[in-house]
Parts: sequence; C-alpha cells; structure tokens
Amino acid sequence: MTDLKHLYSKRVMELASEIPRQERLAAPQVTVFHDSPICGSRINVDLVVAEGRIAEYGHTVRACTLGQASSSIMARHVVGRSTEELRATAKALRAMLKEGAPPPSGEWDDLKVLEPARDYKARHGSILLPFEAVVMALDEIETNKGAA
Repeated sequence: MTDLKHLYSKRVMELASEIPRQERLAAPQVTVFHDSPICGSRINVDLVVAEGRIAEYGHTVRACTLGQASSSIMARHVVGRSTEELRATAKALRAMLKEGAPPPSGEWDDLKVLEPARDYKARHGSILLPFEAVVMALDEIETNKGAA
C-alpha cells in the first residue's frame, strides 16, 4: 500500500483531476492519434506550430491516473515552447522512466512526481503518451514542410 500511495501522490491526483486544454482545435496544422497497446491509454493531439514554437494545442485523453497527470503537465506547459525543447523533454522523460536518469527540470519540473512509476513498466506507455504524440505531430509537420 505504501508503494501505491507514493505512486499516486496528492500532486499526481491533483494534476489528473485538472487537465487543461481538453478541447480539439478548430483548425489544427496536424492531428495525431496515439495509443499505448499495453495499457489501452489513448490520446488525440491537435497542434499548430509557428516559427518553431507551439502556437496552439488541444487534446482529448483517455488514460489511467498517471497518464492523465502526464497529459495535464503537457497541456500546462506546451504552448510557447520550442519544438527542440519538446523533443528534449520527451527524451528526458523517457530516460527518467527507462534508464533512471534525473527528471526533467525547469518548466517541466512537475514531471518529477511521475518518477516513482519508474518501477511500474506497465505504466510507462501511458505516462509517455502525450509526449510521444507531440513528437509524432512535430515529425509530421516537418515531413509535410519537406514535401511542400
């Protein structure tokens, strides 16, 4: 029980219960659907990038509490961030969960509340879901720019 209490901290529960930007964009530059087959979590992300920064973000998410908390953190900080920062943050989050690296810092400091999930591999997919979806969206935008 103590492990679960640490995993589902008060802050994780607060983040999961207050997810901003839970609406789809009227005119997204790209829309991405991503799911985690292991746990069944899924997300739709709408994104607009302008001048190398996220200009607009909307999403719908269906995930466990940890996935909802991760989605909440993404939605709180994504707008205004550079595409490079988002890629680096996704990489740092993955390293935190998979390799024992320190949690991301700065604006993404809230991600440290998900560090106890490191030992729960079945939850990694849900936690990574919004970050992987944004990276997928950025990849699609870059591919489309190259094709134009």
